[in-house]
Amino acid sequence: MTRSIDRDTQLCMSLSGRPGNFGTRFQNFLYEALDLNYVYKAFTTRDLPAAIGGIRALGIRGCAVSMPFKEACMPLVDSIDDSADAIASINTIVNDDGHLRAYNTDYMAVRSLIDQHGLGTDMRLALRGSGGMAKAVACAFRDAGFKHGHIVARNEATGRKLAGTSGFGWIADMSGVQADLLINVTPIGMEGPEKDQLAFEHAAVERATAVFDVVALPPETPLIKRARSLNKPVITGAEVIVLQAVEQFVLYTGVRPDAALIARAAAHALG
Repeated sequence: MTRSIDRDTQLCMSLSGRPGNFGTRFQNFLYEALDLNYVYKAFTTRDLPAAIGGIRALGIRGCAVSMPFKEACMPLVDSIDDSADAIASINTIVNDDGHLRAYNTDYMAVRSLIDQHGLGTDMRLALRGSGGMAKAVACAFRDAGFKHGHIVARNEATGRKLAGTSGFGWIADMSGVQADLLINVTPIGMEGPEKDQLAFEHAAVERATAVFDVVALPPETPLIKRARSLNKPVITGAEVIVLQAVEQFVLYTGVRPDAALIARAAAHALG
């Protein structure tokens, strides 16, 4: 039976430069399964201050924030949770009676996955990427106690900036560097022009102890497939995107779904 929308329906939304379907499918699946009077819709905007003002003015309950808006939103909200303050980047806004509070559930998800997978803080990491998501990942590892590693970025300015923020070194490529943990936070391996490319060279994967690829679509990137073929432990982007979306759902609704329902919602959203 189709859920009806009425005057009491609470709207949640996302703002992204390139809106996708994952959040919409994931959140609406859970609203329906739990019989919650919510609806979720993806948007983009060319007027960010007006869009954030609309969240406040129209009583929109929550908003997921994706690139390129994660940092630009910060001065437009009323308060910032530690998860976002730690990295000066947000991905979630919650509206409590006109008070907009910002969070970063990407950061929260990565911190949780570090613990879940038992990654030792003595591991030397190589993190490829220097954008907004790379900041969330690098700072999550920093705050978990990792001290040894490099940001691998061809863009020297952004690479050095993230290295300074996270406390790791900067290198333009992996020449002469050996890492126990390889982390890809770039579009390499994502559906699109780079879908068949490997984010790290074969030799680096062979030497590594574990591999973490933040790319979620597809979940089995060339990097993850290569690591699995070598029996390396992996963390996939699907784990990140689902876990951060669950935390957003909890922030919006105050309800935490059980693991079985989360798995069903993830399969629906990623299918």
